[in-house]
Amino acid sequence: MGSKKSSVQVALCPVVSATLTGFRVSRVVAALAIGMATSVAAQAAQPQEWAKGRLIVQTRAGLSDAELDKVVKVHGGKARRIGKTDLHIVDLPGNASETAVQARLAHNPHLKFAELDGRVSPGFVTNDPYLGSEWHLAKINAAGAWDLSQGQGITIAVLDTGVAPAHPDLAASLVPGWNFYDNNSNTSDVHGHGTAVAGAAAAVSNNAVGVAAIAGAAKIMPIRIADPNAYAYWSTVAQGLTYAADKGARVANISYVGVAGSSSVQSAANYMRSKGGLVVVCAGNNGKDEGLTPTATMIPVSATDSNDLKTSWSSYGNFVAVSAPGINIWTTTVSGGYAQWWGTSIASPITAGTIATMMAANPALSNTQIESLLFSTAVDLGTAGRDALFGHGRVNAHAAVSAARSAVANDTQAPSVAISAPLGNVTVAGLVSVDVNAFDNVGVSRVEFRVNGATVATDTATPFQFSWDSTQSSNGMSNLVAVAYDAAGNSKNSTTVAVNVANNVVVDTTPPAVVIKNPVGGGKVTGTVAISTAASDNNGTATLKQWIYVDGRQVASGTGASLAYSWNTRKAKTGSHTVSAVAQDAAGNKTTTAITVTK
Repeated sequence: MGSKKSSVQVALCPVVSATLTGFRVSRVVAALAIGMATSVAAQAAQPQEWAKGRLIVQTRAGLSDAELDKVVKVHGGKARRIGKTDLHIVDLPGNASETAVQARLAHNPHLKFAELDGRVSPGFVTNDPYLGSEWHLAKINAAGAWDLSQGQGITIAVLDTGVAPAHPDLAASLVPGWNFYDNNSNTSDVHGHGTAVAGAAAAVSNNAVGVAAIAGAAKIMPIRIADPNAYAYWSTVAQGLTYAADKGARVANISYVGVAGSSSVQSAANYMRSKGGLVVVCAGNNGKDEGLTPTATMIPVSATDSNDLKTSWSSYGNFVAVSAPGINIWTTTVSGGYAQWWGTSIASPITAGTIATMMAANPALSNTQIESLLFSTAVDLGTAGRDALFGHGRVNAHAAVSAARSAVANDTQAPSVAISAPLGNVTVAGLVSVDVNAFDNVGVSRVEFRVNGATVATDTATPFQFSWDSTQSSNGMSNLVAVAYDAAGNSKNSTTVAVNVANNVVVDTTPPAVVIKNPVGGGKVTGTVAISTAASDNNGTATLKQWIYVDGRQVASGTGASLAYSWNTRKAKTGSHTVSAVAQDAAGNKTTTAITVTK
């Protein structure tokens, strides 16, 4: 995959590994993409390194692929949709400047954003009954959580370098995933990072083999997003998240640095949340405040040590939601063995595994309730309340699972929703930008936009914005309504906004064309003759009507571009006969053609 370099490279959550035999230390240092993407049509956060010849855009809900093609074709681009979302990868010609095209598209009113396809690297992390050595399990009180839940029935998507398919602590838990780097079903680990991450979340427990993980009964969906050097792109991450959501994964772990700074990844995370899932990411291992804006789309995790202190190398900042153990963690290796790893790349899947056990303990709870309970039960460290080092605190698995098990799914409050644009009684034409404000006590899962009672489009990510092709509605007054839903199924309709549709009406005065392909005029016929016609029209042939006549008598009728009839000339008199074909379009324009044949 091509990339364009600036001065610093966006990277994985770096870590150090210690092997079982001897001692080996390796460190991968990288920088985190700084800054969050702003709102609609604004300049997205600029990654330090990005894919050449490729951008990512999100359209307003309802913008057709044909209209998007018109937008990107100006720049020589070609768009392809990511799953069922409104995210699109835009492939550019070789001579295009990614930054220049991105700057232009970012200001298109029918695009929520356009961003470079940032390159990211994993937060490197580098057991046999190792349970006694797994200090982190006691720290988060995993044993207490296991008495209540071990993640049964929950699938954790691991977006990474793949997962070793034959590892004795992982093989039984794997479900089919996808390889978005090679675009095939081979999700074997090409690096080792993904296998370590998967083991930290859901290595099989109580099997007398290797290590135990907090969610040892959960399933693992391996989704490869990276090249053999473990580098991924925002586009592969977004594709992986969309795939995981559509395939039913309830938790996704992304141990990659910089994803919280991507509008595309945040949008894909919102899509997963709209389907009841949660997305966990690593904070990074740069040992500094990354300066990222807090996001409600995902759960960033910093790393702690055995003394409940932030590790010296863990990144921090107001964007951190929780913290979890991340140093000297025994987990699975790509070779089939076990080793100690450290990094926020490991703290992240420990958190993801905890979430899986919570979901399994009470499947009736919404994802937002699970998230809230994870935060409220965390052990408050550092400054009282949420802080930049530990977020809401260090994960406490037993307390979180206990709270989830006893919680009641009782959200009965419907969202509030209103159409802010267009205003009532204005005149509109062509593509119309529609903005909706929607809020909920827990969270809005989706907003449907309806015109005259018919749903035109659905948006699952804030800001809720739509593109309405008003040419699909009759001229005159149209009633616009937005319907907001929360995760509990509560819904509310906005106040109706009536607008005047005034599109130029183009009168079709061009008649269709029709020819008789067989028989040939002036020729002789005998026996059974196959009469066939072909018609065309300036507005297409789908609504064309056709008729065939023999000597003024209708013998066949139909719609579309062709019509056929078998004429038994044995019953016809000897001499001349007239075969006629008539085609009529939807506007009533009609064309007739005729030939003469002799029997």
